[in-house]
Amino acid sequence: MRKDSAQAKERRRIAILIAGVGVFWIVLTAVGAEMNWSQRTRALFDLMALTGFGVAVWKLVVLLRAGRDKKE
Repeated sequence: MRKDSAQAKERRRIAILIAGVGVFWIVLTAVGAEMNWSQRTRALFDLMALTGFGVAVWKLVVLLRAGRDKKE
């Protein structure tokens, strides 16, 4: 049972990561538009958000594989 609760905690962490990166991206996009940041600066934050989403997907794949291996 402890593994299930550990996996549940990890799922929650991944969900928080995805939500946090999404909010970060939206806020910085709005701030950048309001403050007339250059496209280069905005692209940097877009790449940072893309990296954050990539990390979340990677963590999710690892978690799903661990769950699959547990069942076999």
